[in-house]
Amino acid sequence: MQKLIYTYKRLILRTIWSLQGIRATWVGEHSFRSWVWANLASALLACVLDLTAGERGLILALGLLVLVAELFNTAIEDAVDYISTEEHPLAKRAKDAGSAGVFVTSLAVGVAWVVVLIG
Repeated sequence: MQKLIYTYKRLILRTIWSLQGIRATWVGEHSFRSWVWANLASALLACVLDLTAGERGLILALGLLVLVAELFNTAIEDAVDYISTEEHPLAKRAKDAGSAGVFVTSLAVGVAWVVVLIG
């Protein structure tokens, strides 16, 4: 029973920390807010169009992955900025790679939409 209570408390704490991360990213990152609005529009469109459950699920899941990529990108940028504000080639490479992750993930959403709409 003690282990179950401990596990439950940890789950609650993880949820709280995750929500704090989402809130901080929402407040501090314009690009995250932009992706949230783009995903809401995409989700609305996916629900309005006559799509199969699989197609709708693919669009919604990939949209969430863009948000995940943006959260990771923000974490990378914040960690790099915490370590140093000086320009350094490795810091630039890390930040650019994080940004590229968001870009490639967003391309996946675009490809999925194209395939769903013309397929």
